[in-house]
Amino acid sequence: MPVTEPQDTEKERPVARVEPKSGTQTMWEWTKSLAVALVIWYMLTSLLVQAFRIPSGSMENTLLVGDFLFVNKALYGAEFPIVHKRLPAFSEPQRSDIVVFDSVEEPGISVVKRIVGVHGDTIGMKDNVFLLNGIPVDEDYVVRGNSSDPRDPRMRSWQLKYLVDGQDRQSYRPTLKNWGPLVVPPDSFFVMGDNRDNSYDGRFWGFLGRDRIRGKPLFVYYSYDKRGLFPLPFLTAIRWSRFFSRLR
Repeated sequence: MPVTEPQDTEKERPVARVEPKSGTQTMWEWTKSLAVALVIWYMLTSLLVQAFRIPSGSMENTLLVGDFLFVNKALYGAEFPIVHKRLPAFSEPQRSDIVVFDSVEEPGISVVKRIVGVHGDTIGMKDNVFLLNGIPVDEDYVVRGNSSDPRDPRMRSWQLKYLVDGQDRQSYRPTLKNWGPLVVPPDSFFVMGDNRDNSYDGRFWGFLGRDRIRGKPLFVYYSYDKRGLFPLPFLTAIRWSRFFSRLR
């Protein structure tokens, strides 16, 4: 009986050879990956969530200088860049909402304040107490500490148009802590800082249009005290207790 030699299958199996990529091909692959990552990042920050840093004390003690926030841009309807078309909003801004918006006076600057008046509200202040539809509002988040009550001509120049009927426009002289009553016009909001005596807000430049509102802060993700006693305060003066704190 003939004996059959076992076949050497390894010798007969074709071996695929992988050609090494050239330096140009490798660079091109990295470039494509980086471009895709940048596009994704740009879309996320434009339409969903954006980081925001607090540079001033106008919202103390709700927000502190050195707080870093994530802002929900989808809630009020994110805007597509370049074409400036908005997505549908999940919610409309309400009284007491803290909002991030485009500055009314400085293009390209984002500002954070609190909404205190919406369309149809009658608003004003008397002796540093905010009045909503003639009723004093208990604002437990407000900081007051400056005893002065300055008069600014910018306040009168825009407020005259919105004074309630029957108010003497000739003698109207608003101050930081005594102004109004004013009626909020359609598609507009009135915003002020929580640090009421040290905030450059709607009292000076007027109502905020709905189209300027960009988002609502989600939470503080990092915070440090810029006035720390030691060098490198972003490492030596971290406010650990503020991490992931939500705003109210």
